[in-house]
Amino acid sequence: MAAPTPADAGPVRLDPAPGTTADVFSAGHAPVLTVDPGTRLGVRSLDASGYLHPQEHPGQQQPTLHPEGRGHCLTGPVAVRGARPGQHLALRLHALRPDPWGWTVAAAADTPVTRRLGLADGPPSWLLWELDADAGTGRESRGLVRDLAPFLGVMGVAPAEPGEHSTIPPRAASGGNIDCKDLVAGSTLYLPVAVDDALLYLGDGHAAQGDGEVGGTAIECPMTTELTVDVVADRPLAGVHAETPAGLVTFGFDADLNAATGDALDAMVVWMAGLHDVDKATALALASTVVDLRVTQVANQTWGVHALLPSGALR
Repeated sequence: MAAPTPADAGPVRLDPAPGTTADVFSAGHAPVLTVDPGTRLGVRSLDASGYLHPQEHPGQQQPTLHPEGRGHCLTGPVAVRGARPGQHLALRLHALRPDPWGWTVAAAADTPVTRRLGLADGPPSWLLWELDADAGTGRESRGLVRDLAPFLGVMGVAPAEPGEHSTIPPRAASGGNIDCKDLVAGSTLYLPVAVDDALLYLGDGHAAQGDGEVGGTAIECPMTTELTVDVVADRPLAGVHAETPAGLVTFGFDADLNAATGDALDAMVVWMAGLHDVDKATALALASTVVDLRVTQVANQTWGVHALLPSGALR
């Protein structure tokens, strides 16, 4: 369906339901909403598992929107008129508001991390959280409290390749399960467009997360996200990158952590060379003085690394 266009109409709302969500990416999905570039959206997403109700005790398996559970429960896809391969979607994030509840689980799967820690055979450990979006705090059931910094773990477009694609590994060519805690309100994420009209999916709300998402989950929660979706050309990088309140961010995704690190750094050095009109070697030298390399996530079959050039670090 087409979105309303009057400037005073407010954000176009999109809520999760069986007909407006997906648990895989696919260029073959019919859009659940079609909007023009520059449209402001208010998108609600369920938690990653698509729970229809909060857990009443740790580990309780509540009903889910997608009982087969193939991947994250994502809202979309949203078609953006006129978006074409070679361009980028610009997702300008205005506000992210978690629902009042969330959960975290660790040691729930056999992974390189759980094997290294001697936890691959379980049992898993669950945390349940009461979230206060107004106060910006989360209280775990044992009484521990932490500040919230909400963001979406998954923001991605349909890959160009035909068929259905898992939501779990992030992809350099289309984004997805990026899980970068710096993508908070005030950020703009740039996603390469892989298919006509882009087909954007959003979800996997995280009320808070540490770099690495080391246990495999963050504070997983339903989320309401207000954003403007635009189409841009002539970006300084072909891949996924972002402008955040913390600074400029580039990404690397690969099964090899060294390759992911190299990709994130290479993109940042190229960006810095253009920004400061220097050669690549000089940009690398400058990067060595100011750029932070961070392990974005270790949880998603594909390692994630991001490079951060802090705001105001070079003046």
